[in-house]
Amino acid sequence: MLNRRTLLSTAALASVPLALPQGALAQSRKDSIVLAMALEPVGLDPTAAAASSIGEVTLYNIYETLTKIHPDGSVTPLLAESWEVSPDLRTYTFKLRKGVKFQNGEPFNAQAVKYSFDRAGGEKSTNKDKRTFAAITTQVVDDSTVVLLTKEIDPDFLFLMGQATAIIVEPKSADANATKPVGTGPYKLDNWVKGSSVVLSKWAGYRNAGAIKLKRASFRFISDPAAQVAALLAGDVDAFPRVTPRSVPQFKTNAKFQVLASGSRAKTILAINNKKKPLDDVRVRRAINMAIDRKAVIQGAGDGYGSPIGSYYVPSAPGYVDLTKVNAYDPDKARALLKEAGVSNLELTITLPPPPYARQGGEVIASMLDKVGIKAKLQNVEWAQWLSGTYGNKNYDMTIISHVEPFDLGNFSRPGYYWNYESTKFNALYDKYKQTANAAERNKILADIQRLVADDAVHGYLYQPQWVTVANKNVKGLWKDMPIFVNDLSALSWA
Repeated sequence: MLNRRTLLSTAALASVPLALPQGALAQSRKDSIVLAMALEPVGLDPTAAAASSIGEVTLYNIYETLTKIHPDGSVTPLLAESWEVSPDLRTYTFKLRKGVKFQNGEPFNAQAVKYSFDRAGGEKSTNKDKRTFAAITTQVVDDSTVVLLTKEIDPDFLFLMGQATAIIVEPKSADANATKPVGTGPYKLDNWVKGSSVVLSKWAGYRNAGAIKLKRASFRFISDPAAQVAALLAGDVDAFPRVTPRSVPQFKTNAKFQVLASGSRAKTILAINNKKKPLDDVRVRRAINMAIDRKAVIQGAGDGYGSPIGSYYVPSAPGYVDLTKVNAYDPDKARALLKEAGVSNLELTITLPPPPYARQGGEVIASMLDKVGIKAKLQNVEWAQWLSGTYGNKNYDMTIISHVEPFDLGNFSRPGYYWNYESTKFNALYDKYKQTANAAERNKILADIQRLVADDAVHGYLYQPQWVTVANKNVKGLWKDMPIFVNDLSALSWA
């Protein structure tokens, strides 16, 4: 096992219309399970869209990657049997498993790896980690050996190769993966009832099918907090990873359930459209930050499960710098900055996707902004609307969202990203960071990056959330810590 510094996990995005219990989901408790999620995936290809819910259903279940990430953040071989890394961290040679097949019968080999990574970094790619793959040149040595040459240095490269964006796809079927996914994993898609559930069934052709204990897994989509609680109490759901924290107290005292609270690498933020006037004025953005009492937001939005952040980086991450005193809560200074910027009677809209942390947090933040003279209108949207209007078309003023990826500072340099933040200074710092191998030097640059996006008040930096899982006490193998969002069905069983 390749040990790396332990990473604490990440957060959830939004949701879909409430799905009521259905008799069709009633299953044997010994070889099947019902999981619940707040967010329905928009498709089943994690290389095509940014929503973490796609990987929650598919990663390590339908699709596999060269490496596998574990709850403690360690990385072990999966489709790769072993690897060698050059001293300069620019060349990775992978020995691949032999005899592995895709679910459509096609062979897994080095050509499939090359196709997958070339596709992920190609001109038409919508992979959220496109920059990573665009910097990779993939060389096929033979069917079971592949060499990756990367222009950028990343000590966490092997971790990245285990994320959902790095799945290995089958060339002939890849274009249809969003609705007809084909992978090398232990489960295949059985049924998808849009707005209700996804059902996966054990694939008999898996290379180690005998080790897979569950024959069937259903994912139900439940956004409403009250309905989440009701489904768990009724036994309609066996496990709910990242359930709404407000429901936790009643389950802690119920012997039928287990409650797991995990750390996170997620950042819950009040994302700001940096090109919308007057939000293009850093004084206005700083005033918004100073109007927000982060601790009160954690109580109101996260029910106390979280830690304040002052930049787009979290205390559990290596190289963290505490910047919570930058643009800290100070309503008087917020009002003075707005006056200095010549802004009065400001009216803004906060777009809120379905997760309870967003809807609850919106109410809290709107009240705080009102006290400094900013009238915030709350606009509730469904997840598909958020993806198309807010994320896709950048049609918003501000929005509350949790970004769950462990390594996503590069979003600040992404052209056309929904934040509309452009900074040549940031781009230069980030490029330098990606070309520096020395750990101490990388941390110095990382500190400068954190300070820059804090000083620029690109967003209202709120908190690092903790995620809570509530499950039947007899479910075994649930991840406690979550360096990535995944529901690893191969690890699950019944006591």
